[in-house]
Amino acid sequence: MARYTGPVCRQCRRAGVRLYLKGERCFAPKCEMEKRAYAPGEHTQTHARRRVSAYGLQLAEKQKLRRIYGVLERQFRRYFAEAERRPGITGETLLQLLERRLDNAVYRLGLATSRRAARQLVTHGHVAVNDKPVDIPSYLIRTNDTVSIAEKSRTMAPLVQTVEKAGSRRLPVWLQTEGDAMRGRVLSLPTRAEIDTQVQEELVVEFYSR
Repeated sequence: MARYTGPVCRQCRRAGVRLYLKGERCFAPKCEMEKRAYAPGEHTQTHARRRVSAYGLQLAEKQKLRRIYGVLERQFRRYFAEAERRPGITGETLLQLLERRLDNAVYRLGLATSRRAARQLVTHGHVAVNDKPVDIPSYLIRTNDTVSIAEKSRTMAPLVQTVEKAGSRRLPVWLQTEGDAMRGRVLSLPTRAEIDTQVQEELVVEFYSR
């Protein structure tokens, strides 16, 4: 399955909630969820919605979580299999693995306006972990790791503007900025209470446990 390259606002409309896939635009009046908060399609407004089955609810929740973090289906299955192997609650472990992705950490630190933009920063070589360049968005960060913008990229105008705008964004308690706004440290691995992703992870577990 190839990565989705269509209008990302359709994914929010399909899920029925904001997935914050377009960064600052998702908070502006121009957001599609402000104008068309209904599922995409020609007859979605004129036809009454059918009752959704338990399977449909589980599938929708799985798709929502996968799209929030920008993960393809095969990779998402691997995350779930890894979460099942580890001790603890599978759904919470799955969320923790997704939060530990490098592109998500870059987004959470305010170095990018969205996870998609963060993934682009990583793949283009603008991000370093422990002062070593890492260009793999799925790289899993660990406690005491430092995540920073590479020295050669710190003067990029779009990046500087993004960091300035991110000053008002609330930083997760498991992360902290260190030294300057373009460098952060992982204080601990996130717990479920520290992850603000609005998803019912138990439905995702039920989907894969059928």
